[in-house]
Amino acid sequence: MGLFDRVKQAFQKTREAFSDKIVNVFRPGRKLDDELLGELEEVLLTADVGLDTSDLLISRLVDANKEDGGRTPADVLMRRMLTKWLEQSQGPDVPDGHPHVVLVVGVNGTGKTTTIGKLASYYQNLGKSVLLAAGDTFRAAAIEQLQIWGDRTGTKVIAATPGADSAAVAYDALEAAVNRGADVLIIDTAGRLHTKSNLMKELEKIYRVLRKRLPEAPNEVLLVLDATTGQNGISQAEEFTKAAGITGLVLTKIDGTAKGGIILTVSRRLGVPIRYVGFGEGIDDLAPFNADKFAEGLLGDFAIVTAEG
Repeated sequence: MGLFDRVKQAFQKTREAFSDKIVNVFRPGRKLDDELLGELEEVLLTADVGLDTSDLLISRLVDANKEDGGRTPADVLMRRMLTKWLEQSQGPDVPDGHPHVVLVVGVNGTGKTTTIGKLASYYQNLGKSVLLAAGDTFRAAAIEQLQIWGDRTGTKVIAATPGADSAAVAYDALEAAVNRGADVLIIDTAGRLHTKSNLMKELEKIYRVLRKRLPEAPNEVLLVLDATTGQNGISQAEEFTKAAGITGLVLTKIDGTAKGGIILTVSRRLGVPIRYVGFGEGIDDLAPFNADKFAEGLLGDFAIVTAEG
């Protein structure tokens, strides 16, 4: 089974809970009346789109229908609207800097370290040389887990003993990446809760030391967000976005939830592009996000374009 098919399969629960019901809402011959809009809102809420986002979507759909004079079917208008809504969320460009520094942040349990391993494999498949940094020095298990992923991907891991200065690890890893001519450096960080200000200060320290060695570093700051947490994870993600200069999101565990509509709320509330979606535990179970195909899929054949699409 190819990557495209595996991603499509990962969204099976969402398709059953969301896509199929929306297709029924927009069945041929129906008018865009209060009854239809009420059913649409119910489906959106079931898929964890959230009340505010659902109301905004419906309002925009009604406005688009009025502007169009009712000539275009509602499902087509909805697809166009969702595509525009998510157009900022696209898979990342292939890095061409040396090194391209990626800082990965997120709360413990979101799949952060696993995502880093998958990212390493993704970049390697693009022909890039990768170096990993075990910046989560607060937990010995985090260092060990990253080293396991390093072994799985054949990637060198720069690490120190548990309790070491994480900023120093990040600096040493960047120095090694520069000296070795690595294309990509991916740095793990401690699983910070936004209420722990001391840990946020540690993150700021990592920024400072990286920029002493390479002014443009980090080139990307990816926040890993667990799709199964739904609306509960949004406020936490908002705090991370404010504090950590997030440039992109990785939505993980999409195969474990029927509430893939959270993607719409994440995009609206955070104003940060979704770069990847993660699913399963396999080394290649990570795909660049594509807004066009995602929006199209919500209203019919569910699909997210990947490298194969």
